[in-house]
Amino acid sequence: MNLLPLNLLNFFLSDVRDGLGPFLAIFLQQHHWEVDQIGWVMTISGLTGMIVTTPISTLADIIHAKRAVIIVSALVIILACCLNYFYPVFYMTISAQILAAIAGAAIPPAINAITLGLVGQKGYNHQLGRNESYNHGGNAFSAMMAGVFSYYFGLKAVFALMIVWTILSIITIQFIRPKNINYQAARGLSETHKDPQSILDLLKKRSMIVLAITVAFFHLANAAMLPLLSQAMVARGTAGNPGAYTALTIIIAQLTMVPMALLAAKVAQTKGYKSIFIFALIALPVRGLLAGFIQHPDILIPVQMLDGVGAGLMGVAVPGLTARILDGSGRINTGIGIIMTVQGIGAALSPSIAGIIAKDCNYGTAFLALSIIAIIGLSFWLIANTSKSFSNIS
Repeated sequence: MNLLPLNLLNFFLSDVRDGLGPFLAIFLQQHHWEVDQIGWVMTISGLTGMIVTTPISTLADIIHAKRAVIIVSALVIILACCLNYFYPVFYMTISAQILAAIAGAAIPPAINAITLGLVGQKGYNHQLGRNESYNHGGNAFSAMMAGVFSYYFGLKAVFALMIVWTILSIITIQFIRPKNINYQAARGLSETHKDPQSILDLLKKRSMIVLAITVAFFHLANAAMLPLLSQAMVARGTAGNPGAYTALTIIIAQLTMVPMALLAAKVAQTKGYKSIFIFALIALPVRGLLAGFIQHPDILIPVQMLDGVGAGLMGVAVPGLTARILDGSGRINTGIGIIMTVQGIGAALSPSIAGIIAKDCNYGTAFLALSIIAIIGLSFWLIANTSKSFSNIS
C-alpha cells in the first residue's frame, strides 16, 4: 500500500493543526499585550480544546468521513488565524482561538484513525513513528520558511504560509482513498472483538489513569516553556528579530524530534514504551532549569534540543501506549482523546501559571516552577510503576 499521501499529509498539516503556536504570543506582544493577557488567551483556548477533545475523538471512532473532518478543521483554523491578524483585540482573539482549538482537536484523532485503518495494529508502531517524523519535519520546514519570510516581511508572512500549507493539505488528502481504510481496524476492533467497550470501562483501567496523570504533569510543565523562552528573550532585548528567533526555537526542536520519533518507534517494537517514556520525562526538568538559570540567547540550542527529545519521544509513546492498552476495545481513538483531554488540562493551565509567575516574579522563577512540576510528574510515574497493579504498562 502506498502510504506516501499519509506521510505528506502529516508533513503539511503540521503547520496547520497547531495554528499560530508560539508566533501568536510574539504577534500579540508586538501589539502591546501584557504577558499575563497572552497567557489567559492560551489558557482559555486550551481549555476549550480540552473540553471538546474526547467527544471529537469518540466521533473519530464512529464516523467514516474522516477525511472531511480534516479538511473542514483546517479551513476553520485558517479562518481563526485571519481573525487574529485583522482584529488583534482581546475578545476577538479569544473567540478566534476557541475556534482554532475546536478544529485543532479534531485533526489528531482523525489522522490516527486513518493510520490505524490503513496499516492496522501490526503496522501501527512503525507508521506512528513515520507520522511523527513527517509531522516534526514539516514543522521544522515551515518554521524555517516563517523565520526567513518574517525577517523580510514581518510576522504577516506566517499567516500567509499557513494558507499555503492548508491548500497543500487539502490536495494531499484527496490521494488517500476511502476504500483503502479498514474502518473496523481504524477504531481498534478485530475479528475476535467486534463490539466496542463502554467509555466507562476505559476509565476503570488503572494503566490509563497512571498514563493520563503523568501526561497531565508533563504538559503542565512543558506547554509554556517555548512561548515563555521567546517572550523572555524579547523582553530582555537579546532575541534580535522576534519572528526569526521564535522560528529558530521551533526549527531546533522539530529537527531533533524527527530522529527521536523514528528511534522511539523502533525501540517500542522490541522493548516497549517504558524506557522511552522515562527519557521523555527526564528531559523536561533539565530543559526548564537550563532556560531558567542561563539567560544568554544561545541557550535556546540545548534547551530546544531537549524539547525535541522529550516531545519527540512522548509523541510516539503516548498514542502507542494507549493503543496497546486498548487494543480490541473498539475505543482506541476515544482513549487517545481521553488522554489528550487530560493533557489539554495541563497544557491549558501552563501558560497562565507561567505568565503570572513571570509577571509577579521573573522569567527565571517561572522556568524553575515549571521544572518542579516536571519532576513531580516523573516521580509519580516511577512510583506508580513499582506497583504490580500497573504491570500491564509496557
